Amino acid sequence: MSENFWGNPTLEPKRAYRWLLSIPGLEDATWIVKKINKPSFSVTETEHNFINHKFYYPGRVEWNTVSMTLVDPVSPDATEKLMAILTAMGYNFPSTYAEATKTTITKEEATAALTSVKIRQIGGGSGGSGAAEDVIEEWTLQRCWFKSVTFGDLDYESDEIINIEVEMRYDWATHSKTAT
Repeated sequence: MSENFWGNPTLEPKRAYRWLLSIPGLEDATWIVKKINKPSFSVTETEHNFINHKFYYPGRVEWNTVSMTLVDPVSPDATEKLMAILTAMGYNFPSTYAEATKTTITKEEATAALTSVKIRQIGGGSGGSGAAEDVIEEWTLQRCWFKSVTFGDLDYESDEIINIEVEMRYDWATHSKTAT
């Protein structure tokens, strides 16, 4: 007999607002992350024509980028922290000839700068506390790096908070279910 979701008060769905993100370099500022999409993948296909028919076969798994929105507070300064990560990824500002001719970002340096990027979905906990200890699933982005960062727009006619849009590329993601 299947459980009746609506009739069982002990069953709880995962909630979109219960999550934590940890990024090296932003450990003290996890609260500035407003939104992130979970990892996703697609499977490529290969087409085979045979006489009057088409057949499709699964191909490679391709992991899609992850995008997030950060708030840019004065302290801790998210822009400064993201620029520090860019430097740690191996970027050299071309302020001198010597700096301009250095090798720039490598995969090794880029992925070393962003080790252990984790998206943790949290549950309600006992009594609905939503504490970090109530992690119900965890995604770890493997070998990731920043693909793009947009530092927001300035506008005299707006009193909105500045948002930073970040897109991360990764080779694959692992998922673990940490609670039952």
